[in-house]
Amino acid sequence: MAATTLAPMVEVQDVWRSFGAGATAVHALRGVSFTARRGELTALRGRSGSGKTTLLNLVGGLDAPSSGRIVLDGTDLAALDETDRLTMRRDRIGFVFQSFGLIPILSAAENVGVPMRLRKVPAAQREERVRTLLALVGLADHAEQRPTELSGGQQQRVAIARALANDPALIIADEPTGQLDSETGRSVMQLLRAVVGSEGVTVLVATHDPQLMELSDRVVELRDGQIVD
Repeated sequence: MAATTLAPMVEVQDVWRSFGAGATAVHALRGVSFTARRGELTALRGRSGSGKTTLLNLVGGLDAPSSGRIVLDGTDLAALDETDRLTMRRDRIGFVFQSFGLIPILSAAENVGVPMRLRKVPAAQREERVRTLLALVGLADHAEQRPTELSGGQQQRVAIARALANDPALIIADEPTGQLDSETGRSVMQLLRAVVGSEGVTVLVATHDPQLMELSDRVVELRDGQIVD
């Protein structure tokens, strides 16, 4: 595999995240260090409360560590002001959530197009990208349906297409199969696996389901805010 493929997309270096102060402080992350490489699917494994979501929020620039360093695609997040972090989240990161996060009044196609509207992508280019992405996730025939007219698995596929809209370098997925049955959840994970290959994107996914580990390139286990060897 080429060296550029193996270069780190995410570098987390001795990261701590604490809430509160003094004797009552809660240490959600305690000295976490790991890397996620380009073009790979890395799974964060751990029980609820292990620190997975906190770590994803830090990597995604939604929160800042109490100490330590996070480098995303060669950029130290601590060096960015809020405007630059917002731009990075919009242009370089796609987010997939357990609750899908679709806009109920919009069709599947319109939901996928939202990130491109925020970037003011021309309509013709936006519509072509939407068609391509809905076909990629197997929903070309469902473009005009609203979320309430789709199954849970279909809604999550729309969410994945939306995450890919701005051609991100990284997709962050927080328990993307948490509200799905095991068979549907596995199909969603297989889709994420396929996206890594077809789009060349890096995927960082949090899950507590050991059945999904086999689809990942690497597994990082968190327990009580620390990496378990």
